[in-house]
Amino acid sequence: MELRRVSFDHPDAVKLNDLVQREYAERYQSEGDTTPLEPAMFEPPRGLYLIAYDENGTPLATGGWRAQDANELGNSDGDAEIKRMFVVDEARRRGLARRILAALEDDARSAGRMRMVLETGTEQPEAIALYTSDGYEPCARFGHYRFEVRSRCYAKPLRP
Repeated sequence: MELRRVSFDHPDAVKLNDLVQREYAERYQSEGDTTPLEPAMFEPPRGLYLIAYDENGTPLATGGWRAQDANELGNSDGDAEIKRMFVVDEARRRGLARRILAALEDDARSAGRMRMVLETGTEQPEAIALYTSDGYEPCARFGHYRFEVRSRCYAKPLRP
């Protein structure tokens, strides 16, 4: 597997984002994640967007981080927020999400971010299991869905 830095509006990123949005819609019986996201949010040094490709160049997984500082959504100065972690069905249980997560953490740490945060939901038990097994702990609610009953927020310090 190869991890490649891409733009959030790269065609493969759009394709994977469409897949994850369909999954969110099914799991939550909703229109998907309506968090406002723009490609510029994932541009270095204030963000990163990655896609994992197999040896044939097929995109299998994605994830990104964007810088967040103290704001009305509940973030703190120095936060890096994970967005759009996703692995296609046929590539799950191979460690791709964990590898992307580690790369995102390393990059955010190198960019001077102090804490990695994320927002997920009760209908994504696999995501919750991944994050908690990697040292993420529940934190104060933040973000677009901070008032939603099924929203869960987690954080992990990014120590040097």
